[in-house]
Amino acid sequence: MTVRLRVGVAGVHGHGRSHVDATLARSSQLELVAVADPRGGGDVPGSTRVFADAAAMLAGVELDIAILSTPIPTHTELAGLALSRGAHVLLEKPPVPSVADHHALLRTVDAAARAVQVGFQSLGSAGVPATAEVAASGIIGDIVHYGAVGLWSRSEEYWRRAPWAGHRLLEGRLVADGVVTNPLAHAIATAFAIAGAAAPEDVIAVDADLRRANDIATDDTSSLVVTLREGLRLAAGLAVTAPRRHEPYVLVRGTRGHLVYHYTLDTLQVFRDGRPLPRTYEFERVALLDDLVAHVRDGSDLVAPLARTGAFTRVLEAVVTGPEATTLDPRIVRVTASGGETFRTVDGVEDACEAVAWEGRTFRDLGML
Repeated sequence: MTVRLRVGVAGVHGHGRSHVDATLARSSQLELVAVADPRGGGDVPGSTRVFADAAAMLAGVELDIAILSTPIPTHTELAGLALSRGAHVLLEKPPVPSVADHHALLRTVDAAARAVQVGFQSLGSAGVPATAEVAASGIIGDIVHYGAVGLWSRSEEYWRRAPWAGHRLLEGRLVADGVVTNPLAHAIATAFAIAGAAAPEDVIAVDADLRRANDIATDDTSSLVVTLREGLRLAAGLAVTAPRRHEPYVLVRGTRGHLVYHYTLDTLQVFRDGRPLPRTYEFERVALLDDLVAHVRDGSDLVAPLARTGAFTRVLEAVVTGPEATTLDPRIVRVTASGGETFRTVDGVEDACEAVAWEGRTFRDLGML
């Protein structure tokens, strides 16, 4: 009989509840021995210890896996504590607030001989390495650049869901709740994985053009062009001010065609010049928790290790330390009500985000929005 791994979850309300449910659903392999949240433990088994403080949980209970769904300023310290106590870590995204913290936590990982898996679920798909392989095969010619498009719709109430919502900084601590660094962060992380950019040093420059339609302290409608060490670029158009939700995707533009990888659907479309229709491929995905359990059991490679997320952290750092988001012209912002919520949508945002990815230029350089 396989001994169950002991799991503790810090942050068990909101998205954190999904980690509690995932652990309980794997009861043959995992035992939820502890949870921590200042708002209480919620609905957990009677045998599960409940702590009000994450650090107290990590210090007070022996864990094989610690799942940290806590505010970003706590990630480096809590992950370091968990590792020092002998636990492997599943760390929610964004992983750490700075490149310095990224390198410091990597040193802790090495010293502890434990692993940190980062909560970029899209990296668990076999479609990510497959897209990279197709891009490198020459089937679409030479790579011109990479792109990413994310078009979602979020209400004004979304930006009031928590005291830290819609902030870059709160009481001097990094929050990074902008469209680039939180709701559509997976677009950047997935594009980097396909492009083979992992370390902070793989990013040479970040040109971020951040905009906002909502009354927030961060961005909700943004574009950025990232120059990579190999000389290629990644151009991303990301917004939560679209009139409707689109499936986000990563674009690889080549000299003889292009690839579109829908990372939420695990599907790749291959568009070749001279072919009227694309070929579409579907891929399987492994859950990050299952992947981490396999690593703990047999030492298999992780799909989303901390080391793979350094390029993303370099972009996060550039976004939160750069110029603040500028307010969009009110004449192109529409205010509508639906389902008891109020939405601000931006005229032309869909065309603008798609143009950024296809042309490889920011809103500013395209003269859009």
